[in-house]
Amino acid sequence: MEHSFPEFVTGEAIKNLRSKIEFPDDIPFQDWEYIVADPTRLSEFISYYESLELSVEEKFALMIVIVGSYNDAISDGEEQNAAWQKIRYFLTNDAMIHWNTIIYWALLDDEIDLEDCFAVTPQMREIVDDLGSFSIEQGSLQNLIIKE
Repeated sequence: MEHSFPEFVTGEAIKNLRSKIEFPDDIPFQDWEYIVADPTRLSEFISYYESLELSVEEKFALMIVIVGSYNDAISDGEEQNAAWQKIRYFLTNDAMIHWNTIIYWALLDDEIDLEDCFAVTPQMREIVDDLGSFSIEQGSLQNLIIKE
């Protein structure tokens, strides 16, 4: 059985997140998840991910906001170890939802110098390595290998 990971943020997910979390109303849907990323709200976004009842589409959209906020924070030189531990947990625990997000930020298709990439790229590549290879069967990860 072939499984498809969420690939893009839907307008419905944005509308639903706006009803649950305070976001500016004047942001267009295109690239919304990157525009609303805010490193000053990172812990708030993580808290919402932990505590709100979210659909798969909402989790997918909110995680992109979280990763974008985290990337901006570490780009600005702010230490965010506690935040990263939670983000990493959510990404690996919900890998079926966030696989495309992980791959996007890991820049696996690009042969780039890690000095010239997203600030979070090295950490995302570690997640890809830690997840190893897995097969998708009936909507769940089978044979998921997590390196300790």
